[in-house]
Formats: sequence, C-alpha cells, structure tokens
Amino acid sequence: MYTDALFRLTALEGPSSSEVEAIELLTLLVERYEQEHYAIPKADPVSLVRFLIERQNLTQRDLIPQFGPESAVPMFMTGERNLTLGQVWKLSTRFKLPADVFIPKAPVTHSAKRLAKGHSRSR
Repeated sequence: MYTDALFRLTALEGPSSSEVEAIELLTLLVERYEQEHYAIPKADPVSLVRFLIERQNLTQRDLIPQFGPESAVPMFMTGERNLTLGQVWKLSTRFKLPADVFIPKAPVTHSAKRLAKGHSRSR
C-alpha cells in the first residue's frame, strides 16, 4: 500500500511541495518497515556467502565467475583470503545486496594467520 502510493507520487512530473513531503514521509515509512521486517542480519562475509550458497542451492563452483581463479572460492570460504574489491562488487551484483555486507569489519591479515598456525616467514 505505501509503496504503491510512493510509486504514484514519484511518477509525477513537477510534484507540489505537499506531494514532495508525502514522498519523503512514505519513503521513511517504507524504510522503517523494511528495517523492522526484512533486516539483513549482521554477519561476517564468509557466513553470509555460505548462507547465500545454501539458500540458493548453489555450489562453490557456481561462484567462480565472481571470484576468478577456481582456488579463490575455497580459500575465501576457509578464511585464508579476504575478498578483493572486484569480488565484492561482483557478489553484490549477483546477489543484489549492498556491497558493504561482503566487507569484513576487521580484515584477516595473512601474517597474523601464519603466526597463529605456527608458521614463520623465511627470508
């Protein structure tokens, strides 16, 4: 109902000031409703991609077009690699989600992972 009214109002050419106010109000109401009823839960990128794979009956191989090299998908899924900006953009486009949901809050550093596993870098 709100969205129908919003679509009708935004289709107007040169809306009046009261119509502009109605557009703004309806936009806020729709956004609030969507946040309350269809909020995307906060999750790390790996968990989100796992969820999307499961939900859409995909396999890791189905994501090769978004990741590039075949080895990139399992390396990301096991936490060995972060996503590149290109991969974030492609995943965002494929799944029609905001890009920031694929960006970790605290990126994994490879040297920190290596130290945690007991490996040292040889020079």
